[in-house]
Amino acid sequence: MKKTKIAHIANSVGGVNMWLRINIGTLDPKKTESFLIRGLEGSVDPILNRNGKQIKSYTVPIQREISIIKDFKAIRETIKILKKERPDVIHAHSAKGGIIARAASLFYKVNVLYTPHAFSFLSAETSLKRTVFIAIERVFKHFNSILLACSVSERNQGLLNLGYKKSRAIVMNNCVRPITISEVKEPKQFTNKPYICTVGRPSYQKNIEMLLAVVKVLKVKQPDIHLVVLGVGEYSPNKEAVETIIKNDDLSNNITLIPWIERESIFGFIKNAALYVSASRYEGLPYSVIEAMALKKACVVTDADGNRDLVKDGYNGYVVPQDGVEVMANRIFALLSDDEKRVKMEQHALLRFNTDFNIENNIEKLEAIYKKYS
Repeated sequence: MKKTKIAHIANSVGGVNMWLRINIGTLDPKKTESFLIRGLEGSVDPILNRNGKQIKSYTVPIQREISIIKDFKAIRETIKILKKERPDVIHAHSAKGGIIARAASLFYKVNVLYTPHAFSFLSAETSLKRTVFIAIERVFKHFNSILLACSVSERNQGLLNLGYKKSRAIVMNNCVRPITISEVKEPKQFTNKPYICTVGRPSYQKNIEMLLAVVKVLKVKQPDIHLVVLGVGEYSPNKEAVETIIKNDDLSNNITLIPWIERESIFGFIKNAALYVSASRYEGLPYSVIEAMALKKACVVTDADGNRDLVKDGYNGYVVPQDGVEVMANRIFALLSDDEKRVKMEQHALLRFNTDFNIENNIEKLEAIYKKYS
């Protein structure tokens, strides 16, 4: 049986890096062969296939910011690599990876599966930027492009805002492996009280400010309420604003900000939390919520792309309006006050994870997609 050879083109950053490691590490090496054309940003650690063998990797000057000279050079170098390696299909990740890959495919004609991992126009804070980003996406969708969305919401964005035909827009949910006990590192005890937690650097996307407002409301009913915010790294655009709110609203005893820590320790914090929360404005399909479900946590999340694809309101948690501070506070309080309901939602969370977001149960779907479009 002929293997399907896949060229992945991406900056190996954040969720994209996780996607590459999880999926390439699970694909059947008897059916597929992957190699990576990576940009200048993000992880440079080797990516291994399911047999533990390092995949081939090339570095080209792909960068997040627009630079006509560097972008042209990245396209030119990508074309050379594609002609050398001769993949059957290209899988492009994120906005810039999508542009480079689809431009290069004009000179090496194969299908490009494009996974935005949250469209760039969702991050635009002005209408002008949004209009420009949408215009760019609309142009490049004509370049051998099949939208391989990581969630139903992402596919819907492609259909409604970018004009993709339904036949050229498909879904492969982000997935993770089941989390074993050996992967969970218990955190040092910092509070004897139940706490809620979230993962995400303070930024426009993650909207940590909303969670602070929720804690302020909850504090009236439950003075010892505690929120742990994980992943507050150096590159956190809204970190100072968040710290100012904590100080001004007298929340120092109710909020713990934790910097980037090893993944096993993050699992430990989530496992020991009473429930998981997210106030994101947009997502692709957030790994942090998937991992919380894998760790059997009920989730209270905003009605945002990605979040709504994971949490069924009233089943494995609650979905609340964006900026619905009072509603989120009430939902969290209700779950913290009702052990029976919370435990039932926790059971549903694990069931939903295993059905739809466990990579071991879903990898054959991705293999079939690669074969179909090669």
